[in-house]
Amino acid sequence: MSQKKIHEDQKYIDGLVQNNTFVIQTIYDKFAPKVINYIKQNSGDVSQAKDIIQETIITIYNQANEKGLQLTCPFDAYFFLLCKRKWLNQLKKTNNKEVTINEEVLSKDDDAQELAFESSLFEQQHHLFTEMFQKLGQACKDLLKATFKIKSMEAVAQSLGVTYAYARKKKSLCIGKLTKMVQESPKYQNLKQ
Repeated sequence: MSQKKIHEDQKYIDGLVQNNTFVIQTIYDKFAPKVINYIKQNSGDVSQAKDIIQETIITIYNQANEKGLQLTCPFDAYFFLLCKRKWLNQLKKTNNKEVTINEEVLSKDDDAQELAFESSLFEQQHHLFTEMFQKLGQACKDLLKATFKIKSMEAVAQSLGVTYAYARKKKSLCIGKLTKMVQESPKYQNLKQ
């Protein structure tokens, strides 16, 4: 995907990462009404639409922050597609069988489809990682959190009051345990497909 030209709407992604209130307000003003309208037409209400918009903005922020999301399509198409997918997933979860979907609103932009799929997958992976991380013992959680914040293992060991060798060995064991928990989860098997 790196050969594709970055879209000028990348400014919205960059604004989110920088927590620029003007950009965030612009996203709400320009792109939220279309999503609210779509959700109201498809078994939802304004409050639910606002929740979906908020979740989508958080997803985009996380993906930009952690994976360096590069937009190759209009932000509008990407944002709308993500909101739409989140809404349809929510409807499926609540087993609302009377779902009428207005497909004309959907953009036919391939890049938006691809980016939305990647973001959706990223979000599911993120949730699975977080869920399994919470199941780790406190010592592992503390050590791994420290390694996320502090780059040097010497500094991590010092901050936790353990030896460098112990910190490295424990980190390796904790990551191994976390990886095993993630891979053994039924959710992981679903994500692979």
